[in-house]
Amino acid sequence: MPKFAANLTMMYLEHPFLDRFAAAAKDGFKAVEFLFPYDFEAAEIKTRLADNGLTQALFNAPPGEWAAGERGIASLPGREPEFRKSIEKALEYTAVLGNRRLHVMAGLIAPEQLREKHRAVYLENLDYAAKEALSLGITVVIEPINTRDIPGFFLNRQDDAQAVCDEIGAPNLQVQFDIYHCQIVEGDIAVKLKRDMKRHNAGIGHIQVAGVPDRHEPYLGELNYPYLFELIDSLGYDGWIGCEYRPKAGTSDGLGWIKPYL
Repeated sequence: MPKFAANLTMMYLEHPFLDRFAAAAKDGFKAVEFLFPYDFEAAEIKTRLADNGLTQALFNAPPGEWAAGERGIASLPGREPEFRKSIEKALEYTAVLGNRRLHVMAGLIAPEQLREKHRAVYLENLDYAAKEALSLGITVVIEPINTRDIPGFFLNRQDDAQAVCDEIGAPNLQVQFDIYHCQIVEGDIAVKLKRDMKRHNAGIGHIQVAGVPDRHEPYLGELNYPYLFELIDSLGYDGWIGCEYRPKAGTSDGLGWIKPYL
């Protein structure tokens, strides 16, 4: 049966961040994820996880200047030293929080910038991140993101992400398959899940869900999620599925769709 992690960056906004752990546990979640932990001490978050019997499924490495509009620095030429420091900081947090997945955001590229140059930096940085994470038992994941939500994002397609992983060849570098983003960019979700879940070199390291087109609860919108959950289960995926959506109303009130799985 699929197992789900509440995304505390988007869900339970009725509560302060540190109180969202208890709210998620009360609703039956056994795991959580969020974008960034760095505004809080790792030990403080670890206490919330332990007190509520929760597993940390995933978070993101530092993305650069988020408030200024940056969305990752892995593909940005000239930011390599900063990227290495960001991986060091992220791995310090994984050591405390216990997650085995770390998402590294690619970053933005302007139309006039050379894609080949950005890709070369991306490959070099991901190779470094994967090597640093390997001895700690951490898998680095990269996520294609649609350019409607994040215009100019460097990585947009599942096959491109798999090609990056293949080229680097690290055993702990995989793709984060966000069904919401994939549906907007490419569609054909079931075929891509079947194709990429079977891959031996890269494959799918984490899955996220949301309704399309409005990014509300998965039962709202154009996708048949019960079918997709059954498919994911049949393909042998045993990782967490992150609920990275914006509740249409209150978080708890909108969880009827997930009750059979919790």
